[in-house]
Amino acid sequence: MDLFEYQGKQFFARYGIPVSPGDVATTVDEAVAVAERIADYPVVVKAQVQVGGRGKAGGIKLADDADSVREHATNILGMDIKGHTVERIWIEHASDIAEEYYASFTLDRSAKQHLGMLSAQGGVEIEAVAESDPDAIAKIWIDPVDGPTEDVAREWVAAAKLNPDATEGAVDILLKLYAAYVEGDADLVEINPLILTPEGKVHALDAKVTLDANAGFRHDLSEYEATQERDVREQAAHEKGLQYVGLDGSVGVIANGAGLAMSTVDIINQVGGQPANFLDIGGGADADVMAGALEVITGDPAVKSIFINIFGGITKGDEVANGIAIALDRVDIGVPIVIRLDGTNAAEGREILAEKAASVISKPTMLEAAEAAVELAR
Repeated sequence: MDLFEYQGKQFFARYGIPVSPGDVATTVDEAVAVAERIADYPVVVKAQVQVGGRGKAGGIKLADDADSVREHATNILGMDIKGHTVERIWIEHASDIAEEYYASFTLDRSAKQHLGMLSAQGGVEIEAVAESDPDAIAKIWIDPVDGPTEDVAREWVAAAKLNPDATEGAVDILLKLYAAYVEGDADLVEINPLILTPEGKVHALDAKVTLDANAGFRHDLSEYEATQERDVREQAAHEKGLQYVGLDGSVGVIANGAGLAMSTVDIINQVGGQPANFLDIGGGADADVMAGALEVITGDPAVKSIFINIFGGITKGDEVANGIAIALDRVDIGVPIVIRLDGTNAAEGREILAEKAASVISKPTMLEAAEAAVELAR
């Protein structure tokens, strides 16, 4: 669950991370009212979209008075930035910047530890820094049980070669950023730039936060849920409780399990096709879930064939096959379907499909099924 910058800053502020005073607005009049409430010009008017390149697109402007705020808000609201329409803007007090840094925490799955990255080269994409000057990024791996200590944070700041004037402020913010990352159940927390002001103060000038939606039972995420950006396909899948990501191809994908769904997407690419989506229906595949998945996929006009890839584990193959057959009777399918069914009771399942879903093409392996689905899409 990706947050907008203003939500990320509000999230950081709950953990004591200093951010610039400001507020969000959805209309021009609201923007002017926020600027007047801040009562400390100049202010910055910032487009709120979940994509980079806002500044280059004209989505970040400095305003010296209310008239300037009105002008910039009028121009930015409704702007298209890389396919994202600006519906909200963030108004904050402008900050004087002496230096810009980068700081983040995320999970290193291979190391089974949290990864912290810190660099004295902030304000640009960290990928560019990693490519041009990898030594400019100081990394630390943190045991989730122990967490970072102040001494560790201080050594980390020194390794990143931050200005000594920023040490105390940076150490304080890094420890609070880690607390926000862990206690807030985030997949990623990133500050770019983390700035040092001419007065020697350190604070977050930007915020990028991705929360783990699976941890939603521990938090009230309704505020963030209401502002999630989804296309029509993703919204339809979300309403049905499906794990779906829209892609640009022509082969619809349904699989039971995230790993299998990713493998299915990969093998379609491998045989020269393009997947239209990632769709994980979970460990089971009953008729209601399968019907919902088929409705979402057939609602995409780009889909020319469907590849259903099911491995029967705890859920037996014959049960899955019955669910698929019932779902096919419920949903009007206008494109060919290829099914690969394997695992427990797979043979029985294939017999059921042959009897009850004769129009469906059944293939014994992923490779054969992918090749058939790609050929049919062509």
